[in-house]
Amino acid sequence: MSIYSDKSIHLSFLRTVPPYSHQAQVWFEMMRRFRWGHIILVVSNDHEGRAAQKKLETLLEEKESKAEKVLQFEPGTTNMTSMLLEAKELEARVIILSANEDDAVTMFKTATVLNMTGPGYVWLVGEREISGRAMQHVPEGVIGLQLIDGKNESAHINDAVGIVAQSIHELFEKENITDPPKGCVGNTNIWKTGPLFKRVLLSTKYREGFTGQVEFNDEGDRKFSNYSIVNVQKGKLVQIGVYNGTNVLLNDKKIIWPGGELNTPKGFQMSTRLKIVSIYQEPFVYVKPTLPDGTCEDEITMSGDPIKKVICTGPNATVPGRPIVPQCCYGFCIDLLIKLASTPALNFTYEVHLVQDGKFGTQERVNNSNKKEWNGMMGELLSGLGDMIVAPLTINNERAHYIEFSKPYKYQGLTILVKKEIPRSTLDSFMQPFQSTLWLLVGLSVHVVAVMLYLLDRFSPFGRFKVNSEEEEEDALTLSSAMWFSWGVLLNSGIGEGAPRSFSARILGMVWAGFAMIIVASYTANLAAFLVLDRPEERITGINDPRLRNPSDKFIYATVKQSSVDIYFRRQVELSTMYRHMEKHNYENAADAIQAVRDGKLHAFIWDSAVLEFEASQKCDLITTGELFFRSGFGIGMRKDSPWKQAVSLAILSFHENGFMEDLDKTWVRYQECDSRSNAPATLTFENMAGVFMLVAGGIVAGIFLIFIEIAYKRHKDARRKQMQLAFAAVNVWRKNLQDRKNGSAEPDPKKKAPFRSLTSTLTSSFKRRRSSKDTQYHPTDISGQLNLSDPSVSTVV
Repeated sequence: MSIYSDKSIHLSFLRTVPPYSHQAQVWFEMMRRFRWGHIILVVSNDHEGRAAQKKLETLLEEKESKAEKVLQFEPGTTNMTSMLLEAKELEARVIILSANEDDAVTMFKTATVLNMTGPGYVWLVGEREISGRAMQHVPEGVIGLQLIDGKNESAHINDAVGIVAQSIHELFEKENITDPPKGCVGNTNIWKTGPLFKRVLLSTKYREGFTGQVEFNDEGDRKFSNYSIVNVQKGKLVQIGVYNGTNVLLNDKKIIWPGGELNTPKGFQMSTRLKIVSIYQEPFVYVKPTLPDGTCEDEITMSGDPIKKVICTGPNATVPGRPIVPQCCYGFCIDLLIKLASTPALNFTYEVHLVQDGKFGTQERVNNSNKKEWNGMMGELLSGLGDMIVAPLTINNERAHYIEFSKPYKYQGLTILVKKEIPRSTLDSFMQPFQSTLWLLVGLSVHVVAVMLYLLDRFSPFGRFKVNSEEEEEDALTLSSAMWFSWGVLLNSGIGEGAPRSFSARILGMVWAGFAMIIVASYTANLAAFLVLDRPEERITGINDPRLRNPSDKFIYATVKQSSVDIYFRRQVELSTMYRHMEKHNYENAADAIQAVRDGKLHAFIWDSAVLEFEASQKCDLITTGELFFRSGFGIGMRKDSPWKQAVSLAILSFHENGFMEDLDKTWVRYQECDSRSNAPATLTFENMAGVFMLVAGGIVAGIFLIFIEIAYKRHKDARRKQMQLAFAAVNVWRKNLQDRKNGSAEPDPKKKAPFRSLTSTLTSSFKRRRSSKDTQYHPTDISGQLNLSDPSVSTVV
């Protein structure tokens, strides 16, 4: 009875009949022989069904494969139509059934009604499914198993007694056997030799049994099982081979397959409705929301052709929770998919969905165990959620071990994206050729030389000279003229007047002119270097840059988590230091990493060259640096047993030949000319020379400000001059009146005469001093300070 295989209940139960779950080994060997990769496992939810499922999945995992679908039902289920309809929609046509007799009858009846027992199908069953009442309903062509000598009770009893006898004999030689309890009912004593006897039984190897070699595993189940492989033909079981415990030996010519077919079925039905899995990655796949009516907006490419869009479902990255919504997908890969689907050699229909977790695919441990599973697009393809990956999926050895890649539709490698270091010009850009200390020294030299020129020309006996005796002497160099001369020579402006006259001053002037020539030439050369030939330096030189090889927290670089680039760095021993640094900073997707580079949060991003070169051409503040490394290509992913792999590869090769792939490059990978300017000399912009214009503007503002001061000062002087003229006029009137009085008959009073005399003498002496000076300007304080304005006579005259 199969119940005794449940060791969770019967811990110490041993038997020479193996459990039904061991039949999974025979199924697995037959799958390998006929290369069936698409299987549907239909099991009952009891101990034997679960054990068979676990055993088969373990064997498939060793082959790095898995069942396309596992359908489980409760024992005694009477309606299995919906479950088999689900299986009928799949590509797989190999059905493995593990059920008891009654459930097997229901399964066979339903499968016959749904026409799932005809040509193209394969049914693999065990011993229970073709025994007893079930045999009356088993369809033609079903392949089952029968345990050799499985129903020969005499043979199994003989083997059981022989094993016990051999074990007791071994036990007597090694240990002292205690007496067992007299009975089981009401006896609390435990047979001390019992556990030891069980261990001896489990380790016993009985090689000459009637049912073959008998050995047990740690759970008490028989290890080696010999099965007869039978084929249902015209209601009878015909032996077509045997399983000897390790290999399947078959006579293929004796097999009649379901529907009376003599040729071995392929094990799958080539569906023309494919499930395409892709991922958002510009410019290969763009994603936009649909219009309110559920359609996609019509757009035109730069060449004037309409953009081809398809409805795709997948997670919306812009909405929290990433709900599954219909969206519009278009781009390089979508155009390639449309072209492939319309190729006569393929001619399939499709439905596109975006990968749920947003990842390309890598292996990761399950619950910190040694078991690894693929995630991302790889996981969805291997689990049957997708039939084909049409995306910028990099071809590498680790992925190619599990799936089949087409011929590359685009060749590329890895490169490094950095932010372009654009120098920010400031208002003092024109002063960059000299350090501030040098500018101060030059400014100080101008004024020191001006003062020395003035002093030399002033005190030189030849500072003023005459050409002949009749010619007036020339004036010596003034301080303002010396300052003008010094600045004029430095700035290379014409000196119209105010040149030094003495020989000593002219010697200094020539030396100053040589100094100015050197300073101006040096400034001009350095200005060209700073403003014309200035180039933004690349942050890193390539994959061997010391900042990458010797990482630090000051320089952060990363890639995308669980991507082919991540796998590459993980597998390269010499890049292990880089991988440990990158692992802490890796991003979920390429778009976030590229934006982080633009924002300055990430110093370098390592990714596929096709994507990064496109991004650098679209965003002129980014640049790729270094030579390509880890050259590879993008390919279309399919399962190992996919019937489309050869046709897809041939179609892609023809696309390369007829120029279609080149047209896709021109349409979607539109490289702008951001980098073309780096090959030509840089041109000066307003930002570079803004400081010079600001200097001129400052001079204009200063000139306007000073002209107002000069005008105000001139007005003030004119007002004082008028006052002086009035004072002179008053004095002249007074003197005239005084003269008239002298000439008159009446003699003035001496007391009244004194103030006028005082006023006369004061004004006369003041005028004489002013005339003796070359300065003809009069200041009101010169006279008012000497007049007694409290005198009534003086105040009246003034």
